[in-house]
Amino acid sequence: MPAERGIDEAAAVLRAGGLVAFPTETVYGLGANALDARAAARIFEAKARPSFDPLISHLADAADLAALVGEVPAAVAELAKRFWPGPLTLIVDRPEIIPPIVTSGLDTMAVRVPDEPSARALIAAAGVPVAAPSANRFGQLSPTRAEHVVAGLGGAVDVVLDGGPTRCGIESTIVDARGDRPVVLRLGALPVEAIIEAVGPVEVRQGSSGQPVAPGTLAAHYAPRTPLRLGAAADPGGGRRGFLAFREPPADGDWAAVEVLSPDGDVTAAAARLFDALHRLDAAGVTEIVAEPVPDTGVGRAINDRLRRAAATWH
Repeated sequence: MPAERGIDEAAAVLRAGGLVAFPTETVYGLGANALDARAAARIFEAKARPSFDPLISHLADAADLAALVGEVPAAVAELAKRFWPGPLTLIVDRPEIIPPIVTSGLDTMAVRVPDEPSARALIAAAGVPVAAPSANRFGQLSPTRAEHVVAGLGGAVDVVLDGGPTRCGIESTIVDARGDRPVVLRLGALPVEAIIEAVGPVEVRQGSSGQPVAPGTLAAHYAPRTPLRLGAAADPGGGRRGFLAFREPPADGDWAAVEVLSPDGDVTAAAARLFDALHRLDAAGVTEIVAEPVPDTGVGRAINDRLRRAAATWH
């Protein structure tokens, strides 16, 4: 956990309109004062993020939600009570105090309370909601270590708080629970099964048509710089190819680099290692990465979602 002095200094940078990269339980976020339109614009510039893709705002405590937005729908309140702090982002109506740039002009906003003590301490010390997408160039691999942030964004960030590797390793689940039936807009670190247990049946949408109402829902996203395709292990043939395995390395073939997500077959552990493993394969000098799908259950659904979107960037 970053030292208290580092958090206080970073909070001062946020209040002054600067950018702070900080760890959450999911991935590292690139934070700015969500009440400051100019500061939010710096996020879009630093990430080369299109203006139509909305940001997630982070709060220090679940009690801050009502103070920010006023009346909270019952299902939203129930999900916040059950899963905050945690890897769940909820869609609410945008209050006037939040500049439209934060929500890409939408009348809704995405908000969550991270389950990482240093993140909540930073937000509390700043005294403002913190808009924070993942701290990487738009469309590329999400950062799960401080060094990923530095390698990807460099001098575009004023402060990087190093909290070590993130615990969940993939982004939050996004849910719109304002209507009669909750809608999962993005699969993430909180399994859909847990949401169903809390509020009953949900609809799962696998992508956006038109302007996205939540981040991370474009068909092509989360991609390494190296071309990636989904498939089973096979003879890699010519060239230098890397393989991303779920439980076991491939038995045959002369792979130039191999990463195994979870020898025990634990999809939660696999999620925690996903982006870190892809960063290593991306740096290994291979010409292509072949990624093996994981069991499509629990958080495994979110892993496969990330791999499909990464592959779509190259095919």
